[in-house]
Amino acid sequence: MAGIGPMTQDWEPVVIRKKTPNAAAKRDEKTVNAARRSGADIESVRKYNAGTNKAASSGTSLNTKRLDDDTENLAHERVPTELKKAIMHARGEKKLTQSQLAQLINEKPQVIQEYESGKAIPNQQILSKLERALGAKLRGKK
Repeated sequence: MAGIGPMTQDWEPVVIRKKTPNAAAKRDEKTVNAARRSGADIESVRKYNAGTNKAASSGTSLNTKRLDDDTENLAHERVPTELKKAIMHARGEKKLTQSQLAQLINEKPQVIQEYESGKAIPNQQILSKLERALGAKLRGKK
């Protein structure tokens, strides 16, 4: 840089500051004590049920009482026995394994296993895929 002119340096002081304290740091015991010593105003508010577990253990709430009083047996609908047998029969006629059938309908083998064991919750989309892949009517009148 020979022909540009005299080089100068900037000697202004650079001040590096710490970040301002966040809300958690402002409530820290150390900073509260420092504020007390300096005479600053300190506000302390006790929250209702703070630090206790009264809300969770204090009796039953309205919703839990309503559920306890309910006499209905709440359970998901499961695959009926006729449907289980129809799927197994149609799969046997096509000579397919559960995993091969699952691959045909782009589902996991576990889905077919759940349908055939009766643990699955019936899904109309999966049932229609099964009907198309097996070439048999599984739903409705037989």
